[in-house]
Amino acid sequence: MGGPMSVNDDLPWIAPALRLIRDADSRGVPVIGHCLGGQLMSKAFGGVITKNPVKEIGWGQVEFVSAAVAEWVGDRVGDTAANTAVDFSAFEAFHWHGETFSLPPQATRILQSAHCENQAFVRGLHLGMQCHVEMTESMIRLWGRHWADEGVAASASVQTPEQMTTALDTRMARMRLVADRLYSHWIKGLKID
Repeated sequence: MGGPMSVNDDLPWIAPALRLIRDADSRGVPVIGHCLGGQLMSKAFGGVITKNPVKEIGWGQVEFVSAAVAEWVGDRVGDTAANTAVDFSAFEAFHWHGETFSLPPQATRILQSAHCENQAFVRGLHLGMQCHVEMTESMIRLWGRHWADEGVAASASVQTPEQMTTALDTRMARMRLVADRLYSHWIKGLKID
């Protein structure tokens, strides 16, 4: 998932985590990563982790950008409760990062944003994300309590905790539709014996 540390930090668990990701890849086991997890995946597969031009904190628009999107999420997502189909070339995702990953060899970018070029990549069975599509309302409220620790002012790429909770139900429902499609495709790669 995520964390305040950097993949570039000299922490004792980073090298074993990178080996575990490469081992899973060599065995055909799909790996998924959110934020720090996506950065670990990128580094394990040969990418680099650098400071993002700005911190991204809160809700921000992300856009789907490659033909691989159709395989992972389709062209439209059905909202069965509202009996509608949602066209999604873009959606709001949750963000909380100051660093980002490069695309590793053999990876395809599927999401980008105005503030971070690489929001998600696919590489075979694997899905690495910079954004947080796994968020829940309680997680957003909890993380918002630590907003002041980031030491940044509200801006185009940084929201206050109050802004993060505005229209929360609508934002969460829309993001959940996309997350469900991403996770449903990723899980197909799991082999159950």
